[in-house]
Amino acid sequence: MANLMLPGNPRYQSKSLVEFFGYDNLYRTIAEVEFANLEAMFKLGKITKEDFDLLTPEIRQAVLNIPTTQIDKTEREITKHDIRAWILEAKKLMDPRIGRWLHVMLTSYDPIETGRCLQYKRAFENSIKPAAKEVILLMADLVEKNANVLQIGRTHLQAALPITVGFWLATILSRLVYNYQEMERNADLLVGKISGAVGAYNAQVGLGLWKNGDYEKCVLDILKLKATPISTQILSPEPLAYFLHSCLLMSAALGQFGRDCRNLMRTEIAEVAEAFDKNQSGSSTMAHKRNPITFEGLEGDWLRTKNEYGKVLDTMISDLQRDLVGSRLMRDFPIILINLQSQMDSLLKKGGENKVPFLKRISIDEKACRRNFDNVANYILSEPLYIALQMYGYEGDAHHVVNHQIVPLSQEININLVETINLLIINDSELEEAWGNIPSEIREMLADPKQYTGNAAKKALEIAEKTRIIIN
Repeated sequence: MANLMLPGNPRYQSKSLVEFFGYDNLYRTIAEVEFANLEAMFKLGKITKEDFDLLTPEIRQAVLNIPTTQIDKTEREITKHDIRAWILEAKKLMDPRIGRWLHVMLTSYDPIETGRCLQYKRAFENSIKPAAKEVILLMADLVEKNANVLQIGRTHLQAALPITVGFWLATILSRLVYNYQEMERNADLLVGKISGAVGAYNAQVGLGLWKNGDYEKCVLDILKLKATPISTQILSPEPLAYFLHSCLLMSAALGQFGRDCRNLMRTEIAEVAEAFDKNQSGSSTMAHKRNPITFEGLEGDWLRTKNEYGKVLDTMISDLQRDLVGSRLMRDFPIILINLQSQMDSLLKKGGENKVPFLKRISIDEKACRRNFDNVANYILSEPLYIALQMYGYEGDAHHVVNHQIVPLSQEININLVETINLLIINDSELEEAWGNIPSEIREMLADPKQYTGNAAKKALEIAEKTRIIIN
């Protein structure tokens, strides 16, 4: 039975990435690079057509299917070298007349680095990208649906100023779209190399295959890859690091969504709720519990991903033209994509009687939003009040007056700021004059916090509209 385990914890793995990072599939892209190398030598006249035709589709498929576990066994027992083990196993399946050309002109990290580039590009295009698009478009739906739902904004986890639920969600949506674009851009910048043991094309130049870089270009054109401008035996780490970093930041934005929802799902807040399936258990003992398991998982996967990225940073330097220190670390790099896919899969997981994605089954409790808003409505317009007083003639420190007199009294006797200031101006002529100068429409707004949402709804709809243009 094939071992298709992905790197990382087996509890958090996506079947959609098995094709690219499943353990027994790890040498498939290495085989593709080796095949492209043979084809390039054929095109340049070094391998005869008769010999090249021995590389039949059936032989190609058999070589592509060599499992990593078999190569591991050959490496342990015979070669003590992974690529020489693959070559040995591949030659067993090939006619010697074509098999003898395997790996000629290459060093190990030509197929390893270039094959790794293929893995990440394909994993992105075929799994990460479509999942990200679906998550983003569902989030845009959620933003539009809640663009006008009143909510108290919170800074430092304290009641701040009025916003809308759609605006809160749009701040996260905007981050998702930005990181989606960065992932796409950096995936396109991933490059390959066919430059030999120290990166200087020694064999190609010395043995007559180098003409204006045509050999490397020939191999990589077959693979539909761009060539790095220069390399040592290994690629410069930046292109892959930037791609993985953009995946990391996408994971962070999803983690932000998880944290926000987890906070808003607190019993005493209850503005957001996860769907709770028919046979689901919230606790092993407390049957009343409805835990935010998916939201917690979103943030947990971000933390796992963040710590995996430290390994990427550890490969930013190597000894001269190459060492093996980073080799083991790089085998774990796919965990970053696997964790990100896990986050998106949790948001796209279908459930409920109608089998709809989790993101569509999140509920926003408008009554709870309004209740929480009303609990602080009396005093949350301290900002426009102090600014208006300052603008319309109050010569002292209006912020100090609002902060230390008006708001405390409002909270103490449970009346709104306008009612409070009407009490205070009886004994404060300067305050009375400034208050009287404020236009009536502004004073009406100060008495009704629901009007002080700024451009929250408009901005939410704007972000949702831009999102659809970018994604579609």
